Amino acid sequence: MLEEQIRRQFIGEVWRRYEELQNWAIANWPDQENPLSTSDFVEGRKEILALGQGRARWRQATQEGDAPEHGGKQYEQVTPMPWP
Repeated sequence: MLEEQIRRQFIGEVWRRYEELQNWAIANWPDQENPLSTSDFVEGRKEILALGQGRARWRQATQEGDAPEHGGKQYEQVTPMPWP
């Protein structure tokens, strides 16, 4: 429980700093003909919200016995198939 609270505090701090960076970037963007907007930062916000989820998924897989040392897959293909 304490780890989750610490993780949430960390993500909150990263989020706050990202918002500051976003506001600075929008205000100081040199190309006024093509200004930045908050929508240009959507993917960054998604990444911040996903912080730590990879580790949580790994822990869950380990708990479920899917880790290689528990008889699970040694390798999982994550590269998408080529476009036809």
